[in-house]
Amino acid sequence: MAIASSSLELIALRGGLGCVPGVRLAGVHAGIKPRKRDLALVLFDTPQSCAAVVTTNDIKAAPLLVSAEHLGRSPAMRAIVCNSGCANACTGERGERDARATARQAAALLDLLPSQVVVASTGVIGVPLAIDRVQRGLERAAMQLDFGGKAAYDAAEAIMTTDRVPKLSAYAFYHEDRKYVVGGIAKGSGMIAPNMATMLAFIATDFPLSRGGLARVLESASDASFNMISVDGDMSTNDAVYAFAPALLDGGEAPPACARALHAVCLDLAQAMVADGEGATKSLEVRVSQARDVAQARQIARAIINSNLVKTAIYGEDPNWGRIVAAAGAARAQLDPACWSLYLNGKPWVAQGAIELLSEAEAHRELEGSAIGVELRLGIGEAEATGWGCDLSRDYVRINASYRT
Repeated sequence: MAIASSSLELIALRGGLGCVPGVRLAGVHAGIKPRKRDLALVLFDTPQSCAAVVTTNDIKAAPLLVSAEHLGRSPAMRAIVCNSGCANACTGERGERDARATARQAAALLDLLPSQVVVASTGVIGVPLAIDRVQRGLERAAMQLDFGGKAAYDAAEAIMTTDRVPKLSAYAFYHEDRKYVVGGIAKGSGMIAPNMATMLAFIATDFPLSRGGLARVLESASDASFNMISVDGDMSTNDAVYAFAPALLDGGEAPPACARALHAVCLDLAQAMVADGEGATKSLEVRVSQARDVAQARQIARAIINSNLVKTAIYGEDPNWGRIVAAAGAARAQLDPACWSLYLNGKPWVAQGAIELLSEAEAHRELEGSAIGVELRLGIGEAEATGWGCDLSRDYVRINASYRT
């Protein structure tokens, strides 16, 4: 499938991170979880620039702290280790020792320096990592490293927690008549809120970039994708996106085609997270248009997709448009109450503050679908932004009422 563009074209690929040349992966069962794969290993054949966007939570898990230290120490990275089933968060000095031991073990197996290894964990907070199982699992993972989509699928499955499906995305693009690829894998299903949700994503390209150039394009793509999704409004301790590219010491901005491909991968993975939201039965896309500027549009879109009252109304197929408008106003982004209008699945719903243009029965029928689109036109400018979320169902409560048991 190709994404049409006036001057650029992206080619969608199957296989996520496994589509990127020079990337080998494995996903194994190390025994952290009872039966499923729970340990992923990724090896890059060449030194990589690495950029990261991490959680803004004041409490950060040990792997985040250790990986940040490694990124500060090493100009080029070579590997990723990620386990699921245990977040290794709020585990004190032992947590940092275990994260460092994981990096050392991977480095020894792959003939690297420990500081060239990114470590990540996801799962239950406050539980020590079973480091002996991780280390035994790493030995098997190192032996199973492979190229291609199957290996990427196994790795994507190994980083899942309450996710129902693995999440992969990849696009090819052309620059100066040469083909390059951006691919990624991610996990995320619950504790998802705007501003770096509870998620992990690992993205790579074979287009060479400096760390600075990669960081700028990653931050821009994350702002418009991962930072614009919500499942339940909660933020965890391990959230991070790591991006990799063959290392350049110096370099400017990524070319437009590369930036578009990285943005497309981030958007695919972000939308896959809300589609796979814990207990979700419907997806919600909220577009805020005619805003004063992008910051205002994003602020309001986030407020709407993050509102539990909006989410439960969507679940109940209740045409309670007042909840949407109230959430927008609560963002305190200087709305003009006389100018806004609301659209439901492209149909005019409410205009000029309170005039209903769609009957309650018609609005209810629109809400019966599995994909709901809402647009709030502010009537005060030309900027816009889009956010994505899902409904909040009884199953969400059931899943999280007994998450540890």
